[in-house]
Amino acid sequence: MINSQDIKKGTCIRFNGKLYFCVDFQHVKPGKGNTFMRVTLKSIVDGRTLEHRFDISEKLEDVRVERRQYQYLYKEAEDYIFMNQEDYEQIPLLGDLITGVDFLKEGDVCEVVFDTSTETVLYAELPIKTVLEVTYTEPGEKGNTATNAMKDATVETGAVVRVPLFINTGDKIRIDTRTGEYTERVK
Repeated sequence: MINSQDIKKGTCIRFNGKLYFCVDFQHVKPGKGNTFMRVTLKSIVDGRTLEHRFDISEKLEDVRVERRQYQYLYKEAEDYIFMNQEDYEQIPLLGDLITGVDFLKEGDVCEVVFDTSTETVLYAELPIKTVLEVTYTEPGEKGNTATNAMKDATVETGAVVRVPLFINTGDKIRIDTRTGEYTERVK
């Protein structure tokens, strides 16, 4: 158990029977009344955010989490198989538990977050940026760059990304795995 005043960014708590990560917090001391914490929580299960106000003396159940490096090996039916980098143990994960699963390719190293009390997987995160090769896109037309025009491009994982007109098949691009947006061309 922790006091609500001990909540920081990244703290994991169990609240109303669900697991949440603290995304943002603010210590509020009004002119009148008691001090309180205004906290923005993000649900681990569905990713929804929740604003809540805790009294400063309120006790919360904290959840001890551990981040471990796992390498993605292959997909088997609905499961994605990951291997621990230290002891070579393999674990299956559902696609719903992996953020940015559309941009996951074999050999990628991800952070898998575990609840240490029960040794259950909470979720897996890809690196924020990844480099993928464009496997198909319509050719850009010369001189059609006056506006910020975008076109669809299919990358090596099969995901479709909106890219600028100058991107061609075979180019490598950097993608933000959280939003699925193109960030830059890689040489």
